[in-house]
Amino acid sequence: MKNVRIIPRLDIKGPNLVKGIHLEGLRVLGKPEDFAKYYYEHGADELIFQDVVASLYERNSLHEIISRTAKNIFIPLTVGGGLRSIDDIKQVLRAGADKVSLNTAVIRNPNFIKEASLKFGSSTIVVAIEAIKQPDGRYFAFIDNGREETGIEVVSWAQKVEELGAGEIVITSVDREGTGEGYDFELIKKIADAVGIPVIAHGGASNINNVKEAITIGHADALAIASIFHYHVAEQFSNNGDSKEEGNTAFLKSGRNFGIIKPSSIEEVKEQLLESGISCRPIK
Repeated sequence: MKNVRIIPRLDIKGPNLVKGIHLEGLRVLGKPEDFAKYYYEHGADELIFQDVVASLYERNSLHEIISRTAKNIFIPLTVGGGLRSIDDIKQVLRAGADKVSLNTAVIRNPNFIKEASLKFGSSTIVVAIEAIKQPDGRYFAFIDNGREETGIEVVSWAQKVEELGAGEIVITSVDREGTGEGYDFELIKKIADAVGIPVIAHGGASNINNVKEAITIGHADALAIASIFHYHVAEQFSNNGDSKEEGNTAFLKSGRNFGIIKPSSIEEVKEQLLESGISCRPIK
């Protein structure tokens, strides 16, 4: 069995790391570079950076953040948001990204997956699928941070994505994202069982058990995790006197968000996975 990858996901708005619910209602947590450095030093296997307002400006604005981050972090960096052309991909790779995450552009032009994978290699091309469950039980793909419905059913789309040459899929449950209600195991399993490329589960994790179940029940190959890691790191920065001016963390200090979401470190998650017999890269 391959090692399950633990991947902190950093949603970025302007210069700030933010976190929301259902991909909306964004709160500022601090500087993404500070969190990224902490995650790298504490055992993250990869990092995902997502420009959450890129669709508004039709461009990705993470180049400076990625360039600064890549100088000190030596694990794979995936960058998404607003990438619509081969030149867009070239620019973020030149800035220091190892992979790119595509959604809106490939929904509108699926052949862009083939073009990009032939140019940069399948291992560089990740397709993000933002899914919302419909009343009839089907899941449809959305774009624009879960705001715009496409009418595309996600399992058939995932299979097409693989056929066109994508190397990985990130599947996000917009319904669960940021809620702490747990991963949508049904959704993850549908995708993972339908394709032969790695599937990264994202959206809803509130505790370590959720993470384990996304692997054992959902058959995920990797986990993209935000809230439980970000809230843990924000606590560490606050306790160490390292809280940043950029971080509007009063809502964290109130404790209101910890009722469902249980902050945990990467070390704690990996220790629990290893104890459960799930293979992952151990913390050195």
